[in-house]
Amino acid sequence: MKQRLVLTLVTVLAAFCFAQAIHAAEKFDPKRDPAKDLAAAVTQARQEHKKIILDVGGEWCIWCHRLDDFIAGEQTLHKYMGEHYVVVKVNFSEENPNKAFLSGFPKIDGYPHLFVLDQDGKLLHSQSTGDFESGKGYSAPAFETFLHKWTA
Repeated sequence: MKQRLVLTLVTVLAAFCFAQAIHAAEKFDPKRDPAKDLAAAVTQARQEHKKIILDVGGEWCIWCHRLDDFIAGEQTLHKYMGEHYVVVKVNFSEENPNKAFLSGFPKIDGYPHLFVLDQDGKLLHSQSTGDFESGKGYSAPAFETFLHKWTA
């Protein structure tokens, strides 16, 4: 009985740690090199025949966290994104505004901001996430329409 309880606790703890590691990897990291991340995303997108979404924001941004939580909580959208897009988080903060990298893209008026790229890294669309806002969150139908439009 004790072995079973210990095994269950170890399994739960391992799952929790794994989930935390995944969440930590999804943060906006000022130390990351977005050019290298994009190059890796292009390789992956070509192999998997996916589009790329650059998610530009920062850990300081409440709406960036709301978008992350929204996508994680909407299982259908989360699954669809994983099947059709490679997502790259690009940090924008006082610590590292990634000016050189972002200078190759249209001006951003607010955060978070999404850029949709083809599998070769060519810009297809610049998207304000304000268009998806609903109250203090996001509209699933509006976000779903956006995702489907760029995978058609």
